[in-house]
Amino acid sequence: MSVQVTPDLVLKHVANSPVLSRVYEALETDEEVQELVRMSNIMAVGRLKYNDHGVVHARIVSGAALELFNILVGAGVTPSTVADGTAASVDEAKLVVLLSAYLHDVGNSIHRVNHEALGALLVKDLLTRIISDVIPGVGRRRYLLRQEVIHGIYATETNVRALTVEAGVVKVADGTDMAEGRARIPYKLGRLDMHAMSATSIKKVFIGRGSSRPARIYVVMDDYAGLFQFEAVLKPKILTSGIEGYVEVYINVGGVERRVFPEG
Repeated sequence: MSVQVTPDLVLKHVANSPVLSRVYEALETDEEVQELVRMSNIMAVGRLKYNDHGVVHARIVSGAALELFNILVGAGVTPSTVADGTAASVDEAKLVVLLSAYLHDVGNSIHRVNHEALGALLVKDLLTRIISDVIPGVGRRRYLLRQEVIHGIYATETNVRALTVEAGVVKVADGTDMAEGRARIPYKLGRLDMHAMSATSIKKVFIGRGSSRPARIYVVMDDYAGLFQFEAVLKPKILTSGIEGYVEVYINVGGVERRVFPEG
């Protein structure tokens, strides 16, 4: 069974976990978080005329990342934070995923260039505060969890290798937000070029269990122009995610289904 990648997908996951519920509520109501996200859209959309990088994108990536994470854990993949002792439970590992996904684009509030690195540095104190508030008695471990989130944000940059399962699912999830013109490759609003044509060709994206690999990403498009988004954004992110061996990608163009990752 697969689920569609939408802004509401995250609600399904936070509803099943008291820890995630507290984290999500903190993110959605924290004044600093929300203003950083809003400023990211002022920069990306208002000043650079790019597609959305604001709160809707943050919610979409959060839901997609948690969905991928659950599928991998259900298939027997051990979360890196649990294996290395930086998280005390799978719920805390999910906390790392949610915080990384929701905050991964806040560096755009400074500039689009190097926004992943900028965002990773920007959230340091904010993360310490939120983690301390949502996990009673977390103590010194809040610094370990904080650094895992910072890695998750930094590793969304295409050429940076994700070193944890948690960072990997966030990186791949970022590339899945491409339905109905929400492509993760920035394209100038109002411009009819390959980027825009490709983005508007993609109608729906689904995440579910795979057949040859644990997780499947299924992209429905009405034109092969949409394949450009996969080749330019999603595939490179998968290849540097560290979870590339766990993911398969299928496309459906006009009812014709085809596997595009892994090839062959």
